[in-house]
Amino acid sequence: METISRISSMLETARELTLEAAQSAAINRTSGTDYSSRTYSPAHIKKLLDSRHEREVLDGMRRVISLMYRSEPSLTFFSAVVKNVASANLEVKKLVYIYLVHHAEAEPDLALLSINAIQKSLTDSSPQVRTMALRTMSGIRVPVISQIVSLAIKRGCGDMSPHVRKAAALAIPKCYRLDPNTLPQLMGYLETLLGDSQYFVVGPAVAALLDLCPDEIGLVHKNYRSLVKKLVDMDEWGQLATLRLLTFYARKCFPQRTQKVKRAAPEAFYDDEKQQQEAQDDAEEYEVPVMDPDIELLLRACKVLLQSRNSAVIVSVVRCFLYLAPSEYIASAVGPLVALLRTPQDMQLIALYNIVAVALRVPKPFAKYTAHFLVHANDPPHIWRLKLEVLTILFPHCGKHWKGVIISELEHFSKGTDPELVRESVRAIGRCAQGDTSTAGMCLRILLGQISSPDGNLVSESLTVIRHLIQQDPSSHKQTVLQLVKHLGSTTHPDARATIIWLVGEFAGIDPENNIAPDVLRILIKGFADEMEIVKQQIVLLGAKVYLHHLYRITLLWRYILLLARYDTSYDLRDRARLYKSLLETPSSTQLANLLLLAPKPVPHAPSPSETRKDLLIGSATLVVGSDAGYHGLRGYTNLPDWVELGQEPDPSLRTEDVKPDTSSNTTSMTAGDRLDKALREHKTTSISSRGRNGPAMPLDPAGKKTLDQWLEEEEEETETESETDSEEEETDSEEESSSEEEDDESEEETDSETEAVHKEAQQLLG
Repeated sequence: METISRISSMLETARELTLEAAQSAAINRTSGTDYSSRTYSPAHIKKLLDSRHEREVLDGMRRVISLMYRSEPSLTFFSAVVKNVASANLEVKKLVYIYLVHHAEAEPDLALLSINAIQKSLTDSSPQVRTMALRTMSGIRVPVISQIVSLAIKRGCGDMSPHVRKAAALAIPKCYRLDPNTLPQLMGYLETLLGDSQYFVVGPAVAALLDLCPDEIGLVHKNYRSLVKKLVDMDEWGQLATLRLLTFYARKCFPQRTQKVKRAAPEAFYDDEKQQQEAQDDAEEYEVPVMDPDIELLLRACKVLLQSRNSAVIVSVVRCFLYLAPSEYIASAVGPLVALLRTPQDMQLIALYNIVAVALRVPKPFAKYTAHFLVHANDPPHIWRLKLEVLTILFPHCGKHWKGVIISELEHFSKGTDPELVRESVRAIGRCAQGDTSTAGMCLRILLGQISSPDGNLVSESLTVIRHLIQQDPSSHKQTVLQLVKHLGSTTHPDARATIIWLVGEFAGIDPENNIAPDVLRILIKGFADEMEIVKQQIVLLGAKVYLHHLYRITLLWRYILLLARYDTSYDLRDRARLYKSLLETPSSTQLANLLLLAPKPVPHAPSPSETRKDLLIGSATLVVGSDAGYHGLRGYTNLPDWVELGQEPDPSLRTEDVKPDTSSNTTSMTAGDRLDKALREHKTTSISSRGRNGPAMPLDPAGKKTLDQWLEEEEEETETESETDSEEEETDSEEESSSEEEDDESEEETDSETEAVHKEAQQLLG
């Protein structure tokens, strides 16, 4: 009967193995798409979930998760899934937790049934199960269990496994969103986790601190130096959060200090030169910034992060250097920042926005990387706009060679077919001329050469830039205006013609005897009716200026202009003509007309297009979005605080790390090096105490080391003790030898008798 039962059990086992092999083979044939390609009825899935076999339950859970991720109805299986929350199978438990987190809000009452089982998993022997349970409990978004989640986080903060403590740090913001009233408890947990010894626990804790209470810098004081030391080992997300926190902390806790320094000068030989030099030294003192040692510790740790593969970390380091450090730190970070231009185009865009923001403040370190900002043929508009802007910012700081290259590039693009690129290139030439006045003549010649172009868009933009350059130094551009008037007959673009006419009006009062303004006005009136409205307005304005400069000399011409404007179809032009007529009607009102028409115009300055983003925080999304983000930026945007005033900073002693109590009695937790140090300390204390008993103990060296006399005394004592022990050992050896000889004789007699007995027994067996 036992044989039959064994055979039946073996057959049952073989049957189960065959079914499992067939199922795995079917899964392999369908390339792992069995759960998504086949359709099973809800009744069949529920049957699998209610099964007693773990393999069938796992199969049912996989089908439910497949339905869930395909956005198909899977909420009907909630009660059947909750039954398996206490399953001993780790794979089943994982899938059940995923399902609970996804559907707990839809069925909060049923979700509460699983809380007890999840709480039991918090005390499981496996750290992986405890971590999963804590994540699931914090992910179930049911406000009723907020206190239970808080207690689970408290348990997780003291767990032996660092992975569980990390899960507790990640659960803190979720618990706060469930119930903001738990903030005091959560801040206590944060204080514990910020001082954790594991770097991958501290990173999520810092992120939770920024989410809950970013202004509570008191939690950072005693952990500041440990955070800086762990910064290098953290993952990218932890580094981003920690860099942001420490940058804000530095502005709030470290004031800007300066120190007066005298300029170094060569030594004087004569007495009168020495007196003059001393007087000059007193007058030539200047202040240099002095960095706090804790800020310098942070900056040294940040330098290592410039080799990170994450572009956001590099931008965060640049932000830290820009707002906290002297300019030499920025120079070391420019290279990694420019290297981000090799990334895909979406990341190039963000990198360029940050490069522009940094270059507007500190442009000189970027000059040696000018070649990286040249426009490529495949660059989209949002990329080449920013590259042109960077080139114009760096133009004054480049050498002659690169200035020529930049101007040549801009001239080439200004003759292209893309109207947007043409417009931006011409404007960039103007900004280059304004940034470096020594190249204004070269830029002006290029722009004047483009006036004869058949492209009206190019001509209009070129004349606008020329007007800005002329207004910077009007007295030296008389011939330039004459050259522009020559092109007035061939230029048909309304904006270009209006610009030339306005420049003629501005120069109408210079050299009245040899001025061409009245002749230009007389020629323009002939075709007044055929001009565009913007040109007509400038012709009427030119007539008013000429009439004001040459009063009563062109009275008939002025009346004819007013008559033409009176019957024009434009309301604006008729109103302007009436205004000018009333101002110039009587000689007594000419003073008011001079203030209105001939007032000195401010010198135009074309700022960089990103000048409005200059004060936005580096590395923020608001910097990329720009003015579309609103006045206060995107939601969550916070600008850097101002430097704390000197004398109002926190006490530096708050940043001293707590000294942990000596746990050297527990030798199991001590390292080999600690044990060796402990033994050495005990040896020193015992030797000193023994010398104190035998005679006067000689003091140790101030640094805690032994002197030469102490070493010699110890050697003499050791030799004496060795000689005494040698004599004692000789006596004991002689005694032992005699006793050992007697024992050997006895043992030999015993062994002889034993061998004789063995021989007798062998003979009896053989006989």
